[in-house]
Amino acid sequence: MAQSQTERRLDTRSAAALVVANMIGAGVFTTSGFALGDLGQPQYVLFAWVVGGAIALCGALSYGALAQRHPDSGGEYLFLSRMVHPLVGFLAGWVSLLAGFTAPIAASGLGLQAYLGETFAPDIRPEWIGTGAIALAGVIHAMRDREGVWLQNLAVATKLVLILGFVAFGLSALPERVDAPAPPNSFPFGAFAVTLVWISFSYAGWNAAVYIGGEVRDPERTLPRSLLLGTGVVTALYLGLNAVFVYAAPVDALAGRPDVGAVAAEALGGPGLRKAVSLVVALALFTSIWAMVMAGPRVYAKMAEDGLFPQTFRADGKTPVSAIALQTGAAIAVVWWSGLAELLGYIGFTLGLSSAATVAALLAARWRDGGEGDRGFGQPWIGLLFIAMTLYGAYFMIQREPMQAAVGLATALAGVPVYYWFKRRAS
Repeated sequence: MAQSQTERRLDTRSAAALVVANMIGAGVFTTSGFALGDLGQPQYVLFAWVVGGAIALCGALSYGALAQRHPDSGGEYLFLSRMVHPLVGFLAGWVSLLAGFTAPIAASGLGLQAYLGETFAPDIRPEWIGTGAIALAGVIHAMRDREGVWLQNLAVATKLVLILGFVAFGLSALPERVDAPAPPNSFPFGAFAVTLVWISFSYAGWNAAVYIGGEVRDPERTLPRSLLLGTGVVTALYLGLNAVFVYAAPVDALAGRPDVGAVAAEALGGPGLRKAVSLVVALALFTSIWAMVMAGPRVYAKMAEDGLFPQTFRADGKTPVSAIALQTGAAIAVVWWSGLAELLGYIGFTLGLSSAATVAALLAARWRDGGEGDRGFGQPWIGLLFIAMTLYGAYFMIQREPMQAAVGLATALAGVPVYYWFKRRAS
């Protein structure tokens, strides 16, 4: 049941801030280094960010239409459960638990380690940096949820100002020409598609507001606006930021580097600017962790309310403390177990398929009811474009990185026996 209006405390600004906080995370500060290693050309990398932004905007428009149909918390789990079948919804929630939140939180923790560890070299194991950041976010959200929203808005505003300052300085300080290898004779379609999968992780937070739809005021209007506002702001910021990253230094100095922003900053302004940018990135990554630790547990709480997750994770109108503890512990475990490059491909592939399935469910619902009462802009064409581009990247991901794709598919399929186990327990 949707929450009463008095319990819906988030406005468009707060919901858009949640979108921005979720989007600006580990991906944008690490992906371009790996993409340069594959594509070899800065212009190809920037083109991939443009295409990725267009795909994200198509997804945001489609999810805005979904939010108008189902203005409650739960994200893909809620949409697919209501429009297709509880099993399909559970699989989306299962994917959210592992690939939608746990792995991205861990990736942000690993990005935090890469920047702070490489720049400041503290005398501790780097895993403790990510562990501490994730644990702190979990404790604050579990204890003081309302204050967490206010602090999140302040932190997001601060990091946007600082990142914009770096972009403005970087664009003005870029050298007139950076040596780069000659373009290849043919466009690298396969490598470009895999880069799009990586970049899709950087844009993945565009759907964040729908996970807390039950806590948003006037959700039929607020959710679509917040999705578009947050996604549009971040897309513009990403293009400026990555233009600075990929043109600040020669390709050989940037290719394959997880701390590509720090390397670019040092090339532009020396060690002092590298330290300053590393601290800004640390703030951005921590607010990303903060936002995901807030949004993810609401999915598990909704699943528990529907009898498809242990009842201890129910929220019942309160802060889902048990779900926050689960999310925090799972993300910390992945920090100690996985690597950043592998996580980027796995997350992008798995979440892309989940989002494509959700938008496909919207199009099927529109076809069944003839689009009656549907105010979604540009549907079904925008939804079809989103699905086509997502499947394009997934196809080449399977060809070029079969192990990461296999793990992503296995993640979803592993949820099938878990679903029926919960159904038997409920019976």
